[in-house]
Amino acid sequence: MASKLAPTLKPFLRAQQRSLPANGHGAFIPQIRKMVFEFCDTWASSANLRTYISNHLETLARANPHVEFVVQHRGSREPVIRGFYINNRDKVICLKDFEVTGIQQKVQLLLDSSGAKIKPLKRSPVESRTEAARGIWSGLHVEEPFRI
Repeated sequence: MASKLAPTLKPFLRAQQRSLPANGHGAFIPQIRKMVFEFCDTWASSANLRTYISNHLETLARANPHVEFVVQHRGSREPVIRGFYINNRDKVICLKDFEVTGIQQKVQLLLDSSGAKIKPLKRSPVESRTEAARGIWSGLHVEEPFRI
C-alpha cells in the first residue's frame, strides 16, 4: 500500500497579485465620460461659448483623453454644457452670458465632479436612528444637585 503524500501547494504567480481598478490608493478612475457643448450660431449669449470652443477646446481635449467631447448646434436656445458620468447620471450647466474664464471654471467643475447627487448641507452632520440622542440624565452632572 502506497503512502499518501501531502498535497502540494499551488504556486502563487505574480499575475495573480494584480488589484482591480478602483478609486483609492494607487488608482484613479475619472468619473466623467462625455461632455457635450451646445450653442446657437446667432444668439449673442452664445458668443463667449463659441470663442471658448474655437480657442480652448482642442487643448482641453488633449489634456483629457479619457473624456469624449461633443459640439452640437442648438438653434434658438441658450448655450449649455452637459457632463455625462459613469454612474449613468448627468449634470447640465447653462452658460448664458458667461465670460470665457467663467466657462473654463464651469468646465473644470464638471471634469472634477463625481456625478453624484448634490446633498444638502442643512442637515446635521451626525446621522443616527434616533433624532435627538442626548444621553442619560444624571443628577451628578448639574450645577445644583438633585433633591427629592
